[in-house]
Amino acid sequence: MNIAGANGYTLNNLGKINVILGKNGCGKSTLLKKVEQHVSANNEFGKIKYITPERGGKLTYDPGIDNTIANNEQWIFSTRRTNQLSNFREQSVAQFRNLELLFYREMETDTALRDDHSYTFDLYFNKINGLLDNIEIRRDGTLFKIYKKGSSEEIKPELISSGESELISLGIECLVFEKECDVSKLNILFLDEPDVHLHPDLQSRLCKFLCDLVEKKNAIIILATHSTAILGSLEDYDGMCIEFVSHGQKELNFKNISDEYRKILPVFGAHPLSSLFNRSPILLVEGEDDERIWQHAVRSSTKKLKLYPCSTDGEAQMTQYEQDVNQIIKSVYDDAQAFSLRDRDDGDSNIDDLGVVKRFKLECRAAENLLLSDEVLTMLDLDWDSMVQRIDVWISSNSTHPHYAVMLAFKDGGYDRKNFDLKQIRNDIMHIVGKPIAWEIAVGKTIGKLVFEGNKSGLEDNSLFKYLGEKLVSAVLRVV
Repeated sequence: MNIAGANGYTLNNLGKINVILGKNGCGKSTLLKKVEQHVSANNEFGKIKYITPERGGKLTYDPGIDNTIANNEQWIFSTRRTNQLSNFREQSVAQFRNLELLFYREMETDTALRDDHSYTFDLYFNKINGLLDNIEIRRDGTLFKIYKKGSSEEIKPELISSGESELISLGIECLVFEKECDVSKLNILFLDEPDVHLHPDLQSRLCKFLCDLVEKKNAIIILATHSTAILGSLEDYDGMCIEFVSHGQKELNFKNISDEYRKILPVFGAHPLSSLFNRSPILLVEGEDDERIWQHAVRSSTKKLKLYPCSTDGEAQMTQYEQDVNQIIKSVYDDAQAFSLRDRDDGDSNIDDLGVVKRFKLECRAAENLLLSDEVLTMLDLDWDSMVQRIDVWISSNSTHPHYAVMLAFKDGGYDRKNFDLKQIRNDIMHIVGKPIAWEIAVGKTIGKLVFEGNKSGLEDNSLFKYLGEKLVSAVLRVV
């Protein structure tokens, strides 16, 4: 579904749970509040609720708040539109009384529920307690008290952690929203930074709670966050959609979690606003062979080469991955960059960058050709002349081999080790070398060793750095 003209904002392709990621100050909270005000004034929608970020206070009952709500039903909704609400949790306790009232009203109007003796208000205690590890809430008159889980030890609200307070408060607020939903209309819950104060494990638990909340309701959630832990928790939920926003963006086009996102997002760590990604940018590569090369290069450089290699399952997918990474970085980072590396194949090595993604092509035909560069051969205790001699011997005695014709074509073409298509014979070459090592490991370890040693030479015609290309070497390896 779409929400158009919402105080200047348009939200397209909304699913059940819609996640907005963006940097601090990009306008996520303003967006949620503007859209919430628009739909609240539209009779086509049912229950609309906005939960503010920076939710302060203690889980104690304040009769003054109850009286204010009773005298002015709109008071609680207007106060929720402030970014920092000092008595939010006191409001949540007052809302708990409302939750119980809504439960009993539902029982009064539904005969089937009255006849179902398993349907009691304890179900709602259980849902909230399911969010908690070490404490639980128990009935106390029309309110609740907090206890150490499984014991009779009561804990004062001011002594529980901020994360525990947050989960109890959010649990109450969300359950009240669920009970107030209008079955005949679309209901919307706006959640602004629900990850505040929550460890990633608790964020995951909250996400499961939210999925269950709207699964069977005519309701959706629009959620603004910084947390890729939330994304990771929701990525397998069919109703989850995502949009990355930049400052001033007014049109949001939500997308389902694609296979590309599933591969990319874990690279960004538990919190995308950390400096980790800036120090170790993603390197998109065509396939798993390339990914293994660069994984071994990173390991062999003893921390001097800082990259996160990520396979894109083929050159045809590279542009989509690059576009996705560019959008993510611009939405959640300042001054970060990413890299992508393609084989040159039959084209040339020139390729323009895409936004913050620096794009490279190998100067040689493909990653396999790196195997026959001077430095990799040296690592394998060979030089080019001795390698040619070994191939000649192999050709003279393997005329029935399935790859004989390809190897012969390699020879007849003048042993063009930089440009010949070696894909079919790469493993045969390693057999000729006679070393018990995969070709990707040989190439990766050589790259890592050169970076570790700070090698500043190596742009001769058949050097490894020449095959990699000066643009990549200077930007990624930073040793020339």
